[in-house]
Amino acid sequence: MKKILILFMTIILLCGCGKKENELVMVTEAGFAPFEYYEDSNIVGVDVEIAKEIAKKLNKKLVIKDVAFDSIINEVKSGKADIGAAGISYSAERAKQVDFSKDYFVSNQVIIIKSDKNENDYNNLDDKRIAVQLGSTSDTYVTKNYKNATITRQKKYLSAIEDLKNDKVDCVVMDELPAKQIVKNNNNLKIINRVLSSENYGMVVKKGNDELLSVVNEVITKLIDEGKIDEYVINYTK
Repeated sequence: MKKILILFMTIILLCGCGKKENELVMVTEAGFAPFEYYEDSNIVGVDVEIAKEIAKKLNKKLVIKDVAFDSIINEVKSGKADIGAAGISYSAERAKQVDFSKDYFVSNQVIIIKSDKNENDYNNLDDKRIAVQLGSTSDTYVTKNYKNATITRQKKYLSAIEDLKNDKVDCVVMDELPAKQIVKNNNNLKIINRVLSSENYGMVVKKGNDELLSVVNEVITKLIDEGKIDEYVINYTK
C-alpha cells in the first residue's frame, strides 16, 4: 500500500510540473521588436499575434516564456515549449534538432554604426570589432565571413547596441526591422545602406510533431493570404 501511495504521489508531482493540456507554450527572446518585446509587463509583437491565432485554432491558452535566444531550440527540442519564435531563420544545423514551419517573413542583415562615422570605412568589416547576438544568423554570418574581425557575442542584441554606444565595438550586425526600430529611437546611430544577406523567418516545433506543425503552417498560410502578417508588422513598427 505504501509503495502504491508513493507511486501515486510521484505521478501527481510529475504531471504538475509539465505543460498543461489546455496550454500552448511559446518560447521566445522578448527583446526583438517588433516581433516580440515588452510593453509594460506584457510581451507583445508580430510573433505573439501569430501565436495567438495558432492557440485559438487549437482551442488552447497561449503561454509565453522569455529566455535567451540561444536557449530557444533546446526548450522546444526538450518539450519544455511547444513552439519557438524570435526571428528564427532556417539552417541545416537547427533543422537537425527541430522542425521548421513555412516562412512568414523575409529579413535582411544590416550594419549599424555611429552617426558620425563614415560609411565607406565599413566596406570591409574584416578589421572591425563587431557585436552580434549569440546564436543568431548574424553571429553565423559574421563568424563565417570575417575571420580577422574581433567578434563580441551578447545574449541580448540590445547589449550589443550598448557596446556600440560605449565604443566597445565599431558596429553591430543584426536584422533590419529591429535595427530600424533602434535607429529610430537613437539619433546617434545609423544603418549603412548595404544589405549583407537575406533570411526567412519561421517558427519551430519539436521534431516529429507533425500534427502541431500542420496547424502552425495552416494558420501562417491563412494569415499571409489575408494580409494579416503585413498588418501586424505595420502596427508594431508605427
